[in-house]
Amino acid sequence: MSTTPVTQRDLSVPALLVTVVAWASAFVGIRAASDTFSPGALTLGRLLVGAVALGLIARPRLRGLDLRGRQLALVLTYGVAWFGVYNVALNAAERDLDAGTTALIVNIGPILIALLAGVLLKEGFPRPLMIGMAVAFVGVVLIALSTRHDDTAVATASTAGVVLAVVAAVCYAVGVLAQKPTLVSLTSGQSVWLGCVIGAVVCLPFGPQLVREVGDAPLGDIGWVVFLGVVPTAIGFSTWSYALKRLSAGQVASTTYLVPAVTTLMSWVVLDEVPAALAFVGGALCLVGVAVTRYRRRPA
Repeated sequence: MSTTPVTQRDLSVPALLVTVVAWASAFVGIRAASDTFSPGALTLGRLLVGAVALGLIARPRLRGLDLRGRQLALVLTYGVAWFGVYNVALNAAERDLDAGTTALIVNIGPILIALLAGVLLKEGFPRPLMIGMAVAFVGVVLIALSTRHDDTAVATASTAGVVLAVVAAVCYAVGVLAQKPTLVSLTSGQSVWLGCVIGAVVCLPFGPQLVREVGDAPLGDIGWVVFLGVVPTAIGFSTWSYALKRLSAGQVASTTYLVPAVTTLMSWVVLDEVPAALAFVGGALCLVGVAVTRYRRRPA
């Protein structure tokens, strides 16, 4: 009696959709908690919660894990750059810039990822990916413009805020490109747990600040820190890693252009921030652009 091998179903697209929703909710959570928690303390609290949550839920097996040489260097790179520096820079940038401008600058990251992955990871430059990312980026620009205000202090981006957002974008790109090769030997749970732990170690100098701010924080804001650690970090990064292991870095990064559109809708519902009409146009372009990046020509 012959048996046919059972192929594992690829859930990359559903995983990416979970990531988009989870990461979009992070912008809402950061905005809600930023009045109580400073950028470094918020990052440390979020990463500690994420590491504990992954330890309890995913239970990443580290026994027998052989990290040395290039593999260890890559894990340290994405742990420091993406989980640590990126989050601190993003939290700090949102204090000086409006959400739309921050999203616009940070979304330089997927473009850098696609370009560098085409060269460093030999992924090439597929035309649908390049066209789709261009369309989606225009959508992000429209969302950014729709969130600008007439107030000169808000409309004029501070130099510090722009620099911090650029640092976040570069760390985002470096982190993704470093994480991709490590997923050959690491599971999603192992990869994200290691990133959380390394990022938390980098942010340990903010520990005393976190303790003070938790002591003075209302229960609701502490709840936001827990939410950021569980949903955008533990869950969002795990589903991201699952997809990144199976798809090209450029494809996965392009999907994150949906994040600003989903964030706008979430802010409308949770924070009662009514989006402008231009934001809906930008969101539609983001959807179209991401759809184009997923286009595959059918064989004749």
